[in-house]
Amino acid sequence: MAGLWYDEFEIGMVFQHPIRRTITETDNVWFTAITHNPALLHLDEEYCREHTEYGQRIVNSGFTLALMVGISVGDTTLGTTAANLGWDEVRFPAPLFHGDTIRVETEIVDMRESKSKDDRGIVTFLHRAYKQDGTLVAHCKRAGMMLKKPS
Repeated sequence: MAGLWYDEFEIGMVFQHPIRRTITETDNVWFTAITHNPALLHLDEEYCREHTEYGQRIVNSGFTLALMVGISVGDTTLGTTAANLGWDEVRFPAPLFHGDTIRVETEIVDMRESKSKDDRGIVTFLHRAYKQDGTLVAHCKRAGMMLKKPS
């Protein structure tokens, strides 16, 4: 099993996820299109050159969030999660552009036993994504209901 059981997590653990990902124009346009997001910031290069401070399209923040959390799954929750309970404090302090490469780290910031299920507990993950120059581009807290190691 790639993911860790509830019992294997400890507050303060930090995972430096080995998967990195260069974001392409196709990633951004495809995600924006399939989610029916018509924002010119993601789709219209000419508009962005003329009317935005960045002068180019920026990567859809929904894609950034999904990629950041997705990269973390293999090392933390793959096969050991009962449910994703939600995302809190989602922030995007700097933009991503086509061609940027992100890396992700995850810190365990809280844990508690489930009040309703004896075979699981709730882990709070703090995910952080950085682009190639070390700039923090996204972070969020995510609560996961994690299964305990089978007896």
